[in-house]
Amino acid sequence: MDRPADADSLKAALRCLGGGVSVITAGEGEARTGATVTSATALSVEPPRMLVSLNRTSSTWPVVERFGHFCVNIVGGQHEVLASQFAGRGGLKGADRYLGAEWTRLASGAPVLQDAAAAIDCEVEEAIERHSHAIVIGRVVGVRIGRGGSLLYREGRYFAHSG
Repeated sequence: MDRPADADSLKAALRCLGGGVSVITAGEGEARTGATVTSATALSVEPPRMLVSLNRTSSTWPVVERFGHFCVNIVGGQHEVLASQFAGRGGLKGADRYLGAEWTRLASGAPVLQDAAAAIDCEVEEAIERHSHAIVIGRVVGVRIGRGGSLLYREGRYFAHSG
């Protein structure tokens, strides 16, 4: 069905595209926060750079901007509740989103999910603010490979991928 080129139509079309779920984390102590995204991807592998798109009105973008770091925590099927927490479901905000999981740090100082399928630790190289979002390019400063497959998101639902 043809639809107008507006926000609602674009959202409907993008719901058809499955994406890997990552929890973007940033900050320290009570200044920690984060968001669940499907927008994290490699910009390049040589040199190692990640790209993530963050809503400029979210609580996460100002913390990434302030601390100059972020971690792309690729979450697995066992992290569905955590992914929902970082997506804002249940009303948890800031450091409270970290409850119920174990966290560590790598080189940048950004929080790293201890049992993530993989974690890619980044320092902000550049941020491009366009429209509603900031396109954040991260210089990869650490990588941790865990176990298991990734959590996927499509049409408003999570799906575990055994990988």
